[in-house]
Formats: sequence, C-alpha cells, structure tokens
Amino acid sequence: MKLRFTKMHGLGNDFILIDARNQDLPQLSTFCKKYSDRRFGIGFDQALILYPSGSADFRMDIYNADGSQVEMCGNGIRCFAKYIWDRGISDKSELAVETLAGIIKPMKKEDLIQVDMGEPILDGPSIPVNLENRIMGYPLRIEDMDFSITCVSMGNPHAVIFIEEIQSFPIDKYGPKIENHTIFPKRINVEFVRVENKEEITVRVWERGAAETLACGTGACASAVAAHLNGLTGRSVTVHLPGGELHINWDKKDNHVYMTGPAVEVYSGEVILGSR
Repeated sequence: MKLRFTKMHGLGNDFILIDARNQDLPQLSTFCKKYSDRRFGIGFDQALILYPSGSADFRMDIYNADGSQVEMCGNGIRCFAKYIWDRGISDKSELAVETLAGIIKPMKKEDLIQVDMGEPILDGPSIPVNLENRIMGYPLRIEDMDFSITCVSMGNPHAVIFIEEIQSFPIDKYGPKIENHTIFPKRINVEFVRVENKEEITVRVWERGAAETLACGTGACASAVAAHLNGLTGRSVTVHLPGGELHINWDKKDNHVYMTGPAVEVYSGEVILGSR
C-alpha cells in the first residue's frame, strides 16, 4: 500500500499532510509512531489529516509523533490552509476548518496567513488542570526547582513559565516532568518565556507528544496571553521562536487571539507502508 503525503513546515515546526479524501489510510497512531522517526521514517512533529466536513469547509485531524491525537496546532493549520489554497481546492480567502478545538478560521494576509484562534480559556478545569479558577503564578516544584506557572488553553492546554536564562535552560530535563505532572489530566504543553520588552517575547516550547519543537503556534498564543495577564506586555506582541517569528494580537474588542505567520511546502512524496 502506498500513501501519498506532503511535507510542510511553519517556522521549522514540521508536518506531513495526508489528504484523506481520495485514499485509504493506515492505522494512524501506529503509522505516526513508526514514520515520524527522522532516521528510519519520513520525520515530522505532527501529521495533519485532511477530511471533508459536515459542519465546516474541511476537517483537520492532528496526530503527534508519539501517535497521540491532539486538539489544535497553530502552525499546522497555516500549513493546512496553504495546501488547500495552493491546489485550488477552495477559492475562499477565509476558510472554516473543523478541529477537535472547534471551528478555526485561517485567512490570507498578503504573503502570510492569519488565523483567528478564538478566545483563550483561562478557567482551570476547562483547560484542563486539576485546579479551580484562573491559574496565575501557581507554584509548582519539580525536583530541585520551583516554577511559577500560568495556564491557558488555546484549544489545547499550555503551562507558561517566565524565566531569564532561556537559551541555556535545560528544557529537555524539566519539560517532560511538567508535561506529565499529575495536575494535568491530559498532559500539557510547556512554554518557557523571556520577556524582552512590552512588545516582544522569546519562547521555547516543550510540546506534549513531540518534545522540544522549533515553533508552536498555540504555544505562542498562550505565551502572549499569559504575558499580558501578568502585566508584562501589551496585547500585541512579536513572539521570537527558534524557528522564526509569529505576530500575536489578543484583540480587546472580541477577546479573540489572532496569530499571523508563514507556511512553507517542502516536497510531496509517497511512502510504501511496511517497507521499513
């Protein structure tokens, strides 16, 4: 069985997009665990699956490299929209995409793609976190270190931590321990953030199910929301990630978070399943 795919990335956060409208799919959890490997497979952080939708223009399912399914991916939905527009599958300048996080709307913005990410969720049980009310500055001790976390959901859960020495911080040591802490019933993405000034932040992301990635769109949004909630920035910021920059605006009028950034197609190919 051959499976056609397209390799894409948003600021180095890389994906394969599989168009499921006209081809049969393997068991996706098993497939992702096998073929996400960067030496023995295709190599990717997440797989994006394109389906028709009964409630929107299209449906996007998302699988992590470890085979787990997740609700949303900000960099992924920009790549998803680019794939559709570049192939003329839709001529709409704004798409409605069904996800596990609800209907998300990417739109063309010159050479970039802007995504209406909706309203941030700040209530603990709704994120979900096993804590009540808004979670800001919550003390979390991990081994020898005390962290102060602010939790936000952008369709998927995030714990944001503000630090000074971001480049040398051992994210691979503390990221997985925070991700799997018992207060997070569905695990959690972890953002380590340095505030540069009122309009800029630098972010490194530990993504649940994918380890550290070069960029995370929902993580950038969550970091921007958390920075403003803590009085560290305004509502509009440039987020510097290892893979590049995203512009995030938390609009005061409608309370929606808007993310603007690039999407790139790398190549298309096909894999013969079972050939490894």
